[in-house]
Amino acid sequence: MTHYLQVVSTASSQEEAVRLARGITEARLAACVQIVGPIRSIYWWDGKIQDAEEWQLVVKTTSDALSALESYIRANHSYEVPEIIATSIIGGSAEYLAWVSAETTPDRS
Repeated sequence: MTHYLQVVSTASSQEEAVRLARGITEARLAACVQIVGPIRSIYWWDGKIQDAEEWQLVVKTTSDALSALESYIRANHSYEVPEIIATSIIGGSAEYLAWVSAETTPDRS
């Protein structure tokens, strides 16, 4: 049984977000990546509070692709520790989820 995921990450610029989204999609690590932004993030880093404009990536994928997706993000991201949070999708349109499965095949040639 396929398990569906929504993975969230952030990027430091719109250009980086587009580059990551395009690469993830072209590698078939996700059926879709939506880019939301700009967003404002306030967070702890290097012992102090940071305040930054970021762009959020919302990735629709499967659990089978998660490991390769994480590796791709880490290898292609500008952040030392990029956000990679996967949340299970427990339901949804059967047609949409079938499309996610069909388009998310990391080993596809």
